[in-house]
Amino acid sequence: MSEFITIQVGQCGNQIGNALWPLILDEYGISQVPDGIHRDKYNDKSDFTINDGFHSFFHVPENAKVRGFKTFSDLKQAKVKARAILIDMEEGIVNKYRTGPMRGIFSNQNIITNYPGSGNNWAEGFYEHGQKYENDILTAVQSSLEKCDSLHGFLLLFSLGGGTGSGLGTATLKLLADNYPLIDRFVCAVYPSGTEDVIIAPYNVALSTSKLIQYASCVFPVENRQLIDILNLLQNYRSKETLRYMANCKPFQDMNSIIVNMLLHLTSGSRFPGALNLDMSDLVTNMVPYPRLHYLSTSYFPHTLAAMKSSASSNRQFLENMYNGITSHRNQLVKLTPLDKQLKLIGATIQGRGAITITDLRYVVRKLQLKGQFTPWSKTAIKLGLCSIPPTGHDYSLFGIFNTTAMQTLYENVLTQFTKLYKRKAHVHHYCKIDGFEHEQFKHCPEIIESCIEDYKSIATMTPRNSILSTSRYEIL
Repeated sequence: MSEFITIQVGQCGNQIGNALWPLILDEYGISQVPDGIHRDKYNDKSDFTINDGFHSFFHVPENAKVRGFKTFSDLKQAKVKARAILIDMEEGIVNKYRTGPMRGIFSNQNIITNYPGSGNNWAEGFYEHGQKYENDILTAVQSSLEKCDSLHGFLLLFSLGGGTGSGLGTATLKLLADNYPLIDRFVCAVYPSGTEDVIIAPYNVALSTSKLIQYASCVFPVENRQLIDILNLLQNYRSKETLRYMANCKPFQDMNSIIVNMLLHLTSGSRFPGALNLDMSDLVTNMVPYPRLHYLSTSYFPHTLAAMKSSASSNRQFLENMYNGITSHRNQLVKLTPLDKQLKLIGATIQGRGAITITDLRYVVRKLQLKGQFTPWSKTAIKLGLCSIPPTGHDYSLFGIFNTTAMQTLYENVLTQFTKLYKRKAHVHHYCKIDGFEHEQFKHCPEIIESCIEDYKSIATMTPRNSILSTSRYEIL
């Protein structure tokens, strides 16, 4: 099984991590906290520990590999450490890792903090703190690399609205691209809803988006406004059993739980056994035909926690509901419609978890090919995955990943918000006063985003005769 080094940057990135790690342990059948909040009756995965991908997210000392872990105390006693680097220019959230219920499994040398923060300024995070903590970050990365046998890639978590996540997050991404260019860099980037009290957020979002386009292998964007809509929709589907489970598992109560479950689905093929496993490196190979067009929309179904014990194979209507669930605009983690008739699907990946068969996946593929508008080359090249282990609370689930020209709507929204602020040159001086930042970047970053929008538009109008973009456009990437 493959290994991931998770890098959490900023308040949002570390809050996502705070929800992620307990649920990772839960998927491996390990009690989440030392005082024994026990696993729910849904899943019993006590057999799926070291030999079934536990080391994907955790480093286990050699002398402890023969032991089985059932509780958090077992992990601490065996000196198991999470493959995680925690970075924040404020100590509030990160201190929870030092003093909270999960203290002890995060290495102190992989925790990088500062005071008083990045002032919600991308330039301060990228240039000032990026340069100041470059050696510390590289040291933490190198230390984590030395404990890996088969590193699959870096998994970066941060938001784009503030200063640390957007600035230092993309500075860390660039640092990895420069020093470890052959290792894939997967980024979960959270886009603000636009109603935050950070007035310069549009600058931070645009500047960091331009860096994500340049240096990431794949980006899995998440929009806060879409998470709010999903949560509002879920209010109508919560059963008593779901609410009872949520009472013992608080991370499920907020928007971070949706992101976390997406990440668990995304990495499941690399962590658990399966007849047709989906390796994340396959996404770069199969889903990104053009280097810069690597923003991928994700969705999974079901979102609810109600236990479902029926067989997917014997319930065709439920399989139909799952197909509708992963293709619906309501369940995408970005506000877009992957099956929009006016747009094109550049690539698609469908992964089943649990009691789903290859026959079920073929049904989903045929349905997708019938309903989706594909590019000339991608209709018959849908990537499939089957993971044997279902997510917590279910017998099975369906996970969809789409590379679609509808992603241009995200870019257009970024440019619209940026232009509203920049046309008045408002607050520009806060960025220009930072050493290393040049005013020309305010002109360069929208050009990068605009060029991607044009590429999406060009792909949307392709026919088999002109289905190859001009080589010159991509030679400089």
